[in-house]
Amino acid sequence: MTSVLYDAPGPRAKRRNIVYSIVFLAAFAAVAYWVYAKLDEKHQLDWVKWKPFFTDTRAWETYIWPGLENTLTAASFAMLIALPLGAIFGIARLSDHSWVRIPSGTVVELFRAIPVLILMLFADAAYSEFTNVSSDDRPLYAVVTGLVLYNASVLAEIVRAGILSLPKGQSEAAMAIGLRKGQTMRSVLLPQSVTAMLPAIVSQLVVVVKDTALGGAMLTFSELLASVRPMSAAYGANTIASFTIVAVIFVAINFALTTFASWLEKRLRRAKKSTGAVVGPAALDNLETVGPKKIPGDPGDASGGI
Repeated sequence: MTSVLYDAPGPRAKRRNIVYSIVFLAAFAAVAYWVYAKLDEKHQLDWVKWKPFFTDTRAWETYIWPGLENTLTAASFAMLIALPLGAIFGIARLSDHSWVRIPSGTVVELFRAIPVLILMLFADAAYSEFTNVSSDDRPLYAVVTGLVLYNASVLAEIVRAGILSLPKGQSEAAMAIGLRKGQTMRSVLLPQSVTAMLPAIVSQLVVVVKDTALGGAMLTFSELLASVRPMSAAYGANTIASFTIVAVIFVAINFALTTFASWLEKRLRRAKKSTGAVVGPAALDNLETVGPKKIPGDPGDASGGI
């Protein structure tokens, strides 16, 4: 099949692609076998190291579940705050008023340029110096604050880009029928841009879930990844097994998030396609019986004319 962007491969190109595929599969199999041999040599594949995750509920109750609960708590709070905040700043950057547009742009560019880990450390120091937040709760507050500041700034740019991606005629048509700019944004632009923004928004929410691990690395926040070290020490230095289980849990969470987003995007697209009016049988009978008015003398008039 040939198109403007793609030329169908000929016989020589097909043979070359088959050779490349075989070479790649052979190289991948060799690397996989090398990794397996090294792990087996270090006794990392012994059943005794993996057994606690399948037969001992204490590994889940003591280490994995509390860490997962803290990860989901921090990620949920960060998402709930960052999403509306990002939408507000994204819309504010499109304002006609410079006193709204310039400060919003400054805030977005500032926090988008600072690494999220530094924001967490700054937040932790600020809570320690200027608030009465207890030392037990401070890591959670610092992680959520850092995630909100960074991801709200990124989401603001996603919202702004999604709105600007719409044809200019949409806003011009809304203004032509008398809608104010706020009404145009709320009723015309935002509903249409949500579908275009959804994949990027979900990608950023996946980043939120993964970045909670930074709190465990630097702020003693007992999230999911931070549970690996005590769990590995308790079950005979099964570091590879512990990291693998935690990685599978992260993959499952993020896969569920992206799957839900894909379902929601398809549903929104179907809703937009099915907004036409439905004409019932009575209306069709009306259309058949009420035809265009005939003018005497017109060639279509069976009665003829002068």
